[in-house]
Amino acid sequence: MSDKKKIVSADDGNPLGTLVNLWPYMWPTGRADLKARVLWATFFLILAKLVLLSVPYFFKWATDALNGKLDMVGLLPAFLLGAVVLVIAYNFTRILQVGLNQLRDALFASVGQHAVRQLANKTFVHMHQLSLRFHLERKTGGLSRIIERGTKGIETIVRFTILNSVPTLIEFVLTAIIFWAAYGFSYLAVTAITVAAYIWFTIKASDWRIAIRRTMNDSDTDANTKAIDSLLNFETVKYFGNEEMEAKRFDVSMARYEKAATQVWTSLGWLNFGQGVIFGLGQAVIMIMSALAVQRGEQTIGDFVFVNALLMQLSVPLNFIGFVYREIRQGLTDIEQMFELLEVEAEVNDRPDAKPLALNATGTQKGAIAFKDVRFSYDPERPILKGISFEVPAGKTVAIVGPSGAGKSTISRLLYRFYDIQDGSITIDGQDVRDVTQRSLRAAIGMVPQDTVLFNDTVAYNIRYGRPNAGDAEVQKAAEIAQIDTFIKQLPDGYETRVGERGLKLSGGEKQRVAIARTILKAPPILILDEATSALDTTTEHEIQSALDKVSENRTTLVIAHRLSTVIGADEIIVLRAGEIAERGTHAGLLAEGGLYASMWNRQREATQAEEHLRQVRESDDLGVVIRGAPAAE
Repeated sequence: MSDKKKIVSADDGNPLGTLVNLWPYMWPTGRADLKARVLWATFFLILAKLVLLSVPYFFKWATDALNGKLDMVGLLPAFLLGAVVLVIAYNFTRILQVGLNQLRDALFASVGQHAVRQLANKTFVHMHQLSLRFHLERKTGGLSRIIERGTKGIETIVRFTILNSVPTLIEFVLTAIIFWAAYGFSYLAVTAITVAAYIWFTIKASDWRIAIRRTMNDSDTDANTKAIDSLLNFETVKYFGNEEMEAKRFDVSMARYEKAATQVWTSLGWLNFGQGVIFGLGQAVIMIMSALAVQRGEQTIGDFVFVNALLMQLSVPLNFIGFVYREIRQGLTDIEQMFELLEVEAEVNDRPDAKPLALNATGTQKGAIAFKDVRFSYDPERPILKGISFEVPAGKTVAIVGPSGAGKSTISRLLYRFYDIQDGSITIDGQDVRDVTQRSLRAAIGMVPQDTVLFNDTVAYNIRYGRPNAGDAEVQKAAEIAQIDTFIKQLPDGYETRVGERGLKLSGGEKQRVAIARTILKAPPILILDEATSALDTTTEHEIQSALDKVSENRTTLVIAHRLSTVIGADEIIVLRAGEIAERGTHAGLLAEGGLYASMWNRQREATQAEEHLRQVRESDDLGVVIRGAPAAE
């Protein structure tokens, strides 16, 4: 069964539901300090709106005072009715409003960043909980870009919804009340029609731009994925001289991004132009109405100035409403794929009653493994394991060999429970791996894989990864057992030397020794060696095998091997063919049977002999014994 997911779309999804889901990040549980910041920020924002609405009044009174038409005697002291004082008050209120807004932003900064951090962490943790199948089917570059855009989108949505939308709506209502109370229903009607038309146009135009924005995001993700994939395979690109091909592939994605990004900016220009036309027409109608009222003596010049100032002030939240809507919709688009990630259900989950794995505490041996009639397939049409059964007694070593595609590595993935089997059972000390927690199961198993990938950090960090709380002395001891301590001390920075991306600064043998060292440090009762030496040359293989033999002492060990010379000493060898057990027994017994194992052994021995003969010929040639072009004497 593959990972299940629910698609959350900014278009056909439920934006209100999405905002409800975001509420815990706006109002974080257990953080009274952040909640207080939200409340204080909201208070200062509303206060700033009220102060802002008083600004046009001071403008009106100052204008009427200059015209000698100010009729407020008895309401205010005489010294407050002077034009100069009113102008000062007008500018003071504007400064106060700006200060309150900046105070709001300062208070809310930590709230927004906390929301971004929480959601990013949640997504990161969730991605590690998803199945191996999910990660094998997705590209790392695309996932990293989805998280990057999604966290920024969350910050935008959280910030604008909690601190701007509701206060802006309050400002609209208060402005409408002022127009109605001071100048009558006609002013209110024109204002309402203008605002409604403005919002309708903004929503329609923004929806049109969302589709363009999504295309731009997809192209951006595709380009980023190609870039990371190409850089991670830098050596392969160089081997085949395909720099130009990689550049063309990247440029195709960037060309799509360029086209979509250009359309985004062009459409923004049309949106702003349309908004300007709508508001300009509404403002013109109201200003004409006020001018005619002044001519009739129904209003003063101060009223004319007041109406204009109030409309200009209204244009700010109107423009902001358009901006908020666009940002929220674009933010929803940016987090659309992040929500898809969060909605993906893990293929493998702990059962509600799952308990920690309890290893056999009697005696010194523990960790007996049993596969009983195990059937598994990645694809229902292509079964991989067809009812295999075998046991690995505690403290013993069992090897799994067979041709490529026989299902050898699948066994290790099933033991780790990266996938659940379709039928049968896998037990450790009698406990089904599906009945214990994944954390305790994986804590009991150590792995030395064929292709060791290291973190782009220090040698010490990569060894300590086996047990993060281990001390320096323990790290060094593990390195000594893995026979890599001398090499590490010869490095420029010793254990603090950085190994590079995926450990590329180290050779294959050196990376394998680091992998062995961190497995030693983990000290698991069960050990899996998944073709741990198959990618190494013969000399390095013998050196690594010596270290592996030390690691596997007194541990339940499952060896998955291609080179049969590495499993001669196994207590039992199981030969897989096409997902079934073809043969089983000791090395000597299987050779005596003369079956598949014996055939594989003979082929590998012939290849080894030919390789050794070629090496001897080359050594002789280097000494000048063999004439180039002539056959070597035997």
